Order: sequence, then structure tokens, then C-alpha cells
Amino acid sequence: MADDPFALFDAWFAEAQASEPNDPNAMALATADAAGRPSVRMVLLKGHGPDGFVFYTNRESRKAGEIAANPHAALLFHWKSLRRQVRIEGALSLATDAESDAYFASRSRDSQLGAWASDQSRPLADRATFEARFADMQAKFDGQDVPRPQHWGGYRLTPGHIEFWQDRAHRLHERRVFDRANGGWTEGLLYP
Repeated sequence: MADDPFALFDAWFAEAQASEPNDPNAMALATADAAGRPSVRMVLLKGHGPDGFVFYTNRESRKAGEIAANPHAALLFHWKSLRRQVRIEGALSLATDAESDAYFASRSRDSQLGAWASDQSRPLADRATFEARFADMQAKFDGQDVPRPQHWGGYRLTPGHIEFWQDRAHRLHERRVFDRANGGWTEGLLYP
């Protein structure tokens, strides 16, 4: 096994991309508000490396409010077909405008328009209201590129703790952990 948690993640992620039938980049994102009340939802990993794990969202959403109040979070990848999990904990920071612009430009046009039409996490009277707002954005940006809304962008989780969990027979699972320390990583095992 790799001694570098990012190399190990890359290897496991590549295997998941080859074997998972849907969204191998799906991860649970757990946040907590200023009072410590937790919330979790699925988001998609859109970039990763030694500087962290990146996802994109509406920065006026519930999750963004929780991140602003408490900029620490946890990620969980669960690759059922491989019987593996990766748990990542760390601090969150904003992705750069350039990163957010580049990713937004790579999205489908309808996804771009949806980012303008949605007041993510806010109450919605009925589906027709959202569909009308989407139609309004189609008309507004007809024949032109859709710019990234200022309220939409990326976050980067910089890990301080990474756990690799591998299923084993008879619940004798393997749990390998890496903790950031002194500019590097310490490594160990946990009982299942």
C-alpha cells in the first residue's frame, strides 16, 4: 500500500471509476452550524490532489451558511461495489474565482442556467415557479455564454485526517488512518 494518502486515494478512486455503476465521485459532505447541529448531503467531487478535495455549490445555500459559521467538515466516499470507504476530515476554504469560473464553463448550459434560476435551500411554493425562473434565464442568456453567478463557486476541503476502510470477512475490517502532523503525515491502523 502507498505511504502517501493522496496516492492511495488516487488508486482507490481509479478503481471506483472503473467499477462503480453511478457517480464514483459522489461523496457525503457533513457540515455543522455554529451551534454544532450537523447536516449531511451528497455532493460531487470535482477536483482533488495534495491541496485538497473540491466541490461546487451555491454559496447562499444552507451548506454554505454552515460552512461560513463553522469551516470544518467531513467527507465520505462509499464505493459499495469495492466494499470500501474513505473518510476525510478537515478545514474548508473557498476555491479561487478562476477555478470556479473554469469549472462553471465546463458545465452543461442547462446546469449553468439552473444555477441562476435556483435559490438553493430556500422554500419554493411550487415546481412551476422554478420552471418559470429557468425559462426566464433561458431568455435572458439566449445567444450568449452564461457567466458564473457571483453566489456560485467552489470549496476546498484541506484534509487533516484521512481514513481508508476496507471490508474483510467476518467483520475483521481493515482501517488505515493518516493524520497531518509537522508538515507531513503520520500513519496508523484502527481496530475495526
